[in-house]
Amino acid sequence: MSKKTVGGDECRKNTMTNPFRKVREFYHETMVELKKASWPTRQELRSYTLVVFVAITLLGIYVSLADFAIYNVVDLLTWLVKGGK
Repeated sequence: MSKKTVGGDECRKNTMTNPFRKVREFYHETMVELKKASWPTRQELRSYTLVVFVAITLLGIYVSLADFAIYNVVDLLTWLVKGGK
């Protein structure tokens, strides 16, 4: 025995929402969540930025030196394989 659903079309209409309403709800929920977040103070932000800048600079220097060393080792090995001339 099957039961007929009453208002089947009405249920479908209720589940379909206006896309602009969804965007507005998403924006509102995003703003609510952003207000809950803890933001760093200006001094903390400066110190974190300085730490990142120093770390990137040191990493850049390390990569440059490693590249230079590997290049010279490969160049030396190539020179030796060719006979050292």
